[in-house]
Amino acid sequence: MGVTAAALLTRLLQHVSRHRATPASSSGKLSRSPIGRILAHLQAGDLQKAVALLAASPVALPDSVYARFLQLCSVRKALVEARKVESHLVAFSSSPPIFLLNRTIEAYAKCGNLRDARELFDEMPRRDGGTWNAMIVAYAQAGHASEAVSLFLSMNNAGVYANGITFACVLSSCGDVLALFLAMQIHSLILKHGFGHNVILGSSLVDVYGKCHLIGDARKMFDEIESPNPVSWNVMVRRYLEAGNEVEALCIFFRMIREGFRPLNFTFSNVLTACCYMMAHVEGRQVHGIAVKIAFETDQVVSTSLVEMYAKCGLLHEACQVYDQCGPRNVVTQTSILSGYTKHGRTDEAEVLFDKMPERNVISWNTMFAAYVRSLSWEKALDFTRMMLRETEKIDQVTIGLILNTCAGLSDVYIGRQVHGFAYRHGFHSNHFVRNSLLDMYGKCGCLSIAELLFTQMASSRDIISWNALLSNYARHGRSEEALSIFSKMQEEITPNEFILSTCLAACSKVLSLKHGKQIHGYVIRNYHETDVVMRGALVDMYSKCRSLGHAVHVFEEEGPRDVVLWNSIILGCAYNGVGGGILDLFELMQKEDILPDCITFIGILLGCINEGMVETVKNVKDVWRKSSTKVSWCSWLSRQSNTLKVSGSSPGDAIAHFSASDQPKGPRWVSGPANPGGPCRLRFQGSDGPEDEDFDTAKCKKQPTSSTVRSP
Repeated sequence: MGVTAAALLTRLLQHVSRHRATPASSSGKLSRSPIGRILAHLQAGDLQKAVALLAASPVALPDSVYARFLQLCSVRKALVEARKVESHLVAFSSSPPIFLLNRTIEAYAKCGNLRDARELFDEMPRRDGGTWNAMIVAYAQAGHASEAVSLFLSMNNAGVYANGITFACVLSSCGDVLALFLAMQIHSLILKHGFGHNVILGSSLVDVYGKCHLIGDARKMFDEIESPNPVSWNVMVRRYLEAGNEVEALCIFFRMIREGFRPLNFTFSNVLTACCYMMAHVEGRQVHGIAVKIAFETDQVVSTSLVEMYAKCGLLHEACQVYDQCGPRNVVTQTSILSGYTKHGRTDEAEVLFDKMPERNVISWNTMFAAYVRSLSWEKALDFTRMMLRETEKIDQVTIGLILNTCAGLSDVYIGRQVHGFAYRHGFHSNHFVRNSLLDMYGKCGCLSIAELLFTQMASSRDIISWNALLSNYARHGRSEEALSIFSKMQEEITPNEFILSTCLAACSKVLSLKHGKQIHGYVIRNYHETDVVMRGALVDMYSKCRSLGHAVHVFEEEGPRDVVLWNSIILGCAYNGVGGGILDLFELMQKEDILPDCITFIGILLGCINEGMVETVKNVKDVWRKSSTKVSWCSWLSRQSNTLKVSGSSPGDAIAHFSASDQPKGPRWVSGPANPGGPCRLRFQGSDGPEDEDFDTAKCKKQPTSSTVRSP
């Protein structure tokens, strides 16, 4: 039977059509298969349904499907689903691929379950570099630096070569645990394996050397980086800041700008913090200008740092401007402005701002609390404590310390004991700051036995502040001999600082121990302690009271600034040692140095004049005092005394009477009269808050020359 050409062509076209229809049919079958449905759910992000289908599948899936499962589990931090994926992988594969097990370790780490990650790591029969790397990265990112370093050492002992990511993670861990020697060895390995030009590893080395306090080596490493990136610059600025070298931090920042790099927002934050520490508001303004030029002033990190910088430098108007224009309206910036007000004594404005704050954190409460403590407003501090306990539960160790400072200022040991119990019940008693505050509170309240017990219990953790609190309280309560004895024991445990040395010098002056005072002075000279104005004042006071005025004058004449306290010390020392004639010359020199006298200055002049019998000069002192701006502070100080300033005797009494009651509003009375006719005249200051009580015998007063005068300041 013959077949026409048309029939043959028709059959050929039907055959081709059937073959072309086959792939479409196969695709439909695939979409209806379990793998197709699993992939569809994974594509849609429906992890739970995909895992349910996986659990129902009796066969192993392709490696790519398991990889997509583990990736989605890591992103969602889905621990339960990750465990199901691992179970299916291990159950239906006799030898799972190592890279899938590595991804499983990473998924467990992302889910925060290092225990499962480590169990899988230990159970793996074969490991490659990716396995070790996954586990080291997991430990490093979770903050377990010691475990990361230990695992790296095991990896190196197993002969497995690390890659750049491993080196970067383990260097970060070395910086956290200050493992300097290991970091140096890793540096050698980096050079040995040819990673010396890697900018990430170079930045990591800069970071670890800076954290280990080798800032010189960190700078050398930074200079060796051929093409530093913004992260490298930021690390160098940060390490200089943490090393206390704010000047170099600023220099690095400005060099970064000159070389055309764009700083990170955290770089701005670091350099503005350096300006805060140095009170360098001029450089801070320049940094502000750079931030404006590169459109960074609206960044939350940068604007918050700008507000803090201006506030801490005392430029509160500028801080408020930045806050109003581009600063984030949050508790951090408001607390920065609040801190600026309190730091510069503007407590009233701080109170207004604090009352308007819609949200307060524990730092806000503590900042306002510290303002009252700093200004010695104990009653306000106590009221603020009650309000804080009513309105918030945000209390930390700083709050407890401030409350204890308030109790010490009020000498209220009853409330102090209650705070001690509260700290014990809420777990603050083991905090070092709280324990030092307790020690200081009990000491100032006169409970020295309890203070001694606390000090003994702190044997393993006491520091210079602990020793200073105990010594100062011994001296405050008249136990200067014990204070000096403890000072000898302290040197076996810790090196004393200027504050402790000043306290011990005050104790020497209390017991008139010139020998111990000279030993402390020699210790200061031998150990190159800075003899600042506070130390010089303590030395002058000690030598004066120990009847060694020549040494006091020698210390006073040393080069360095002199404040009113130092001048008062030498003036009172001259009066105490019966050298009243030289006080007038000292007062004249004090005026030439533009040092404003206070009430203690006039007391010293008055005592010296009385001791020398300079009756007419006392009248001149009265005139100087009347013209001086110190009159208000004089009267304010005297009005705080609870008792009367008594003067008895005949000859100087007339001079003292010139300071009449009209010259001393609301102050104590100046009483004169022959209470003990013919006996010595004694000028006695009676009161708990003023100068120490001292008697001066004026029975042998010499007549005052008529030409002596006192110049008005």
